[in-house]
This record gives sequence, C-alpha cells and structure tokens, in this order.
Amino acid sequence: QAEERRVMEIALRKALENDELLLNYQPVVSADTGSVVAFEALLRWNSPKFGNVSPVKFIPIAEDARLIIPIGEWVLHEACRIAETWASDIRIAVNISPVQFRSSMLNSIVLQALARSGLEPQRLELEITESLFIDNVEATLASLHSLRALGVRVALDDFGTGYSSLSYLRSFPFDKLKIDRSFIVDLLAHDGATAIIRAITSLADALGMETTAEGVENSDQL
Repeated sequence: QAEERRVMEIALRKALENDELLLNYQPVVSADTGSVVAFEALLRWNSPKFGNVSPVKFIPIAEDARLIIPIGEWVLHEACRIAETWASDIRIAVNISPVQFRSSMLNSIVLQALARSGLEPQRLELEITESLFIDNVEATLASLHSLRALGVRVALDDFGTGYSSLSYLRSFPFDKLKIDRSFIVDLLAHDGATAIIRAITSLADALGMETTAEGVENSDQL
C-alpha cells in the first residue's frame, strides 16, 4: 500500500502539467423552480497509468504532499474561467481543502482567478468543512471574514456529520449550509434523518442562510 501510494504521488505530481486533471460540473437545482441555479466543480483525474482515479483516493495523497495547493489553484482558475461563459445568474461552487485554506496565498489566488476570468465575485462560492474549526477557531474566522471581504460567497459543507457547533453559525454568517448526502440516503428509511434535515433547514432559514441537500436522486427524496 505504501509503495502504491508513493507511485501514485509521483504520477500525481505530473498530472497537472500533463493536463490529466479535469473538472466535472454537478448541477445545483432550486427545489422551488426546478431550474439550475449553480454548478459544483468536481475534480477528476484521468491517469494514463491508473485510469480514472477516485477523488477519495487521490485527494488525501495530494493533501499530504501539499500538491493540493497548486492543484487547488488550477481548479479555482479553471472553474472561474468556465463559469464566466455561463448565464450571469448561475454560480460556481468550489471545494477548498483545509490545507489550501490554511495557505497564506488563498486570498490572492481567489482574487487572481476572479480578475483573470472576469467572473463577478458573488458568483463564486467557496465550500469549506467544519474540520477547519477544530485547530484554531479565531484564525479560521479571521480567514473567512477576509474571504467574505473579497465579495465571494462561503458555504459550510457536509453540515451535521463532523464537529458541528452552533457557535460557528453565530460567529460567521455563512451563505449556505450543505446537508450531507448520508442524510439524504437515509431519508426514506429513517425518521431521524427527516427530523435532522427539518432542523437544519429551519435553523438555516432563521439565520438567513440557504441550504443545499446533496445527493437528491429521485422524486421521493425531493
């Protein structure tokens, strides 16, 4: 396993310069109107050596080797470039890795991606995870406020699965809470999932935040 990981890391170092990385775009659909309001950029790696590698496999390697910083920079630039060609009312959502978030260069990279693409800041939505709050809440909040000052939107990803604390929501006005797919999968089988989703949406609504439910794939879930 260690040898496979080492070989994959070497291949991943070349992936960016060899144009092996690509973005897929998952639609975010309004439950009220049924129309697409945004897309989430999903990173994919098509490796000549390993084939189509799951992000679950290569993202942790990229994070450990800090390759996620140059890869994340490419993702931001590419996502903004593509989104600028869409209708002006459609946003683009990009996941920000904890390693990337803690980099001192994140703000300048976001600014550069917006400037080069011409994308309006409010059309870019950065998704972060709750794990960022564990190490240093004050530093995380300061970074979030500086990103918000750029005019971009900030979403809290996978809400309810990790180290959820309502104090985060009181401390920072997120634009959106994303309900983890695991709750949607359980929605039709467990009453508890329904109660949790109702609680999250009610809370978000009271705080003036949007919610996105991940992984809605059939009409019963919708």
